[in-house]
Amino acid sequence: MNKDAVASDEGSVLWALLPGMVVVAATGGSARHVSPEFAAFAGAQRETLQGSGWLALLDTASRLALLAALARPASLVLSLGLRLGNGEQRWLECSSCWMPRQACHVCLFQDVTAGRQAEQAALAQAQLLRLTADSVPALIAYYEAQTFRCVFANRQYARTFGWDEVSILGRTFAEVIGEQAAREISPHVERMLQSQQAVVYERELPDEAGRPRWLEVTLLPHVDAQGRSIAAFVLIHDVTRHRLAEREARESEERLSRFLQASAEGVVFHRDGIITDVNPPICALTGYALEELLGRSVLDFVPPEQRAKVAAVRAAGQDVSYESEVLDREGRRIPVEFIGRTLMHKGEALRMSIVRDLRDRRAAQARIHHLAHHDALTGLPNRMSFMDELDHRMGFAAGAGEQLALLFIDLDDFKRVNDSLGHMAGDKLLQTVAMRITETLRSTDRVARFGGDEFMVLCPAVRQLSEVETVAGKLLAAIEVPVDADGRLISVTASLGIALYPTDARSPAELIKHADSAMYLAKSRGRANYQFFDPALAHTAYAALVMESRLVEAIEHNEFVLHFQPQVRHHDGALVGAEALIRWQHPERGLLMPDSFIPVAEQQRLMWPLGQWVLREALRHVRRWREEGLALAPVAVNLSTVQFQARGFVEAVERVLKEEEVPGDWLELELSERMLMDDLPEVKAKLQRLKAMGIQISVDDFGTGYFSLRHLKELPIDKVKIDRSFVRDLPAAQDAAAIARALIQMALSLGQDVIAEGVEQAAQRDFLAANGCAEMQGELISRPLAAEDFRAWMLERAAR
Repeated sequence: MNKDAVASDEGSVLWALLPGMVVVAATGGSARHVSPEFAAFAGAQRETLQGSGWLALLDTASRLALLAALARPASLVLSLGLRLGNGEQRWLECSSCWMPRQACHVCLFQDVTAGRQAEQAALAQAQLLRLTADSVPALIAYYEAQTFRCVFANRQYARTFGWDEVSILGRTFAEVIGEQAAREISPHVERMLQSQQAVVYERELPDEAGRPRWLEVTLLPHVDAQGRSIAAFVLIHDVTRHRLAEREARESEERLSRFLQASAEGVVFHRDGIITDVNPPICALTGYALEELLGRSVLDFVPPEQRAKVAAVRAAGQDVSYESEVLDREGRRIPVEFIGRTLMHKGEALRMSIVRDLRDRRAAQARIHHLAHHDALTGLPNRMSFMDELDHRMGFAAGAGEQLALLFIDLDDFKRVNDSLGHMAGDKLLQTVAMRITETLRSTDRVARFGGDEFMVLCPAVRQLSEVETVAGKLLAAIEVPVDADGRLISVTASLGIALYPTDARSPAELIKHADSAMYLAKSRGRANYQFFDPALAHTAYAALVMESRLVEAIEHNEFVLHFQPQVRHHDGALVGAEALIRWQHPERGLLMPDSFIPVAEQQRLMWPLGQWVLREALRHVRRWREEGLALAPVAVNLSTVQFQARGFVEAVERVLKEEEVPGDWLELELSERMLMDDLPEVKAKLQRLKAMGIQISVDDFGTGYFSLRHLKELPIDKVKIDRSFVRDLPAAQDAAAIARALIQMALSLGQDVIAEGVEQAAQRDFLAANGCAEMQGELISRPLAAEDFRAWMLERAAR
């Protein structure tokens, strides 16, 4: 037997003598010996545990750790976990002694399961405590009383002050929260330690964004059995949300209070219908003081017949708006709008009623209704209101078999008042006329301003035409009385048309139309009179109305054209000028002469825009022709009375010259004798201003009016034009020849040029030339030509 065998046998004997749980294992982990105690502990047969069988009891981590330790020839101490055959989990502490001679480990095992379980239980409890502390919506810390060092802090506490759960441990609270903060809270800490009672206080800190943040801090002392303060718990709650809510509530209360005091509308708070508060406007509205209103029922201030409705709305708690009335201190009814709301006020559910005074609104509505049905300037019913009245009266008359008379009144030349004296004077005139019409009518008659300077009068229950004639005569007489407008006496006349129902019309529109036609008939018969509707004569007035409408469209659509008739000097045939003559290129009727539309234009106030168009268009043609080298100047333009007498006429002419960039001496203005006879000083001043621009002035149709020598002598006139009515009978008619010689000699003696129009025969030309008339125009020279034809005529003469 060799020495190793002997040693092995000796070792086996010795190992068997070792008490307790023993496993002798080689460096590879194979068991050479397993004590009965270990087998009994494992609940297995020793034979199954020999070799590597015992390692199967260990959990994977323990087995790997043990094998690694056994591979080293050194003693070891390990904690191992194993699962017994019955499934029970146990923990053993392995203490190994390395036996070099036998090259093995003698492992002695001690059951430490109870300690390990207690340790795990304590760790689980600590982890649960940590989880709980970290989950609680509060900052938690525990500080020693003597050193003020942190022993424990939950995650929220540590992170709030820039630490974590580990790095904060052992830090003083001055290190944790900062020196300044520590000084601020020191009095609270001292009070807690001395009183050994909980202390609660708040701190306001800014958050990362600089917004205010409120923290509620609770200090709880930890006192031992001997009554000594050994530590303190710190609990911190973020109460920012509550403080903001409280502040919002306070601000809301303040806003509500300010609203109550500053609101222009009344506000009443009431509980179960009993008034608890009101604002000053309620006191002002009802005339009661606050003390007189508090504690009274809201229904005391509502008219009896409306209390049921108000009570029902209050009982239902509806948020609703409705109109009602309140009674003031004197018992007067005040129209109001109630706006009911339910809201929280000072932590209590109250009923709030906004009381809106409707008196101004009702007055405004009445005013709006009045304005909708009345003319703002005169206060008379307007067109819409009158049409309703007319329709109603016609329906009543039809049922009663009565006759109505409609009088259409239009002021004559009212535009002249506005143009000459301004709209203020015109408004004054309209107001006075409206008052006079109203005062003249019977109580049963109705009057309205129909628009502009037009008025309508409705006379019901007409039995005889003489009644209507009497009313019409009184109206005309009242209207023509001069009106004092700021010290100026203004007088106008009126044209009045009368239509009867049911004789002349069956509908309101037709009755108005026929009264309007009768009014135009009155204007055509000299104005300042009244006319009854006459179907036979209505067509003429209506035709004039249609012509007026078409003239307006023609101006807008540029349907007018100019023709030019040359004016030449007799002795050499030189072109000395041309007269611009307006034509209407009517879309349906072709080229119309002035006689077919000028009278209507003059009557319907369209001569101003028409005359200004002629003036501008004539100058444009002259400028273009002169730019082509055709030396034509001046061009003669006829003026209408409306143009010449309009305010601002001279300025308008000057403006046209500037805008068209032509000198004044390219223009000649022809005025009739009648235009020069009114207000000689004013006419003279106008002509002098025109002459100062270089414009030539001529008298058109000379000899046909009552133009006196004094006018011819005093006015700055350059030329007179002998009317065609005298030229037509030359030279055979002795009276015509005598008049022509006298007119020529009179003009020449005053240093004025003379031109004759309507020269169609050579004998006429020769007679005029022999008697000193140097300039002529007429078909003997050329008929009036369209602009392009006149240009061609000038080019042909220039080429000769």
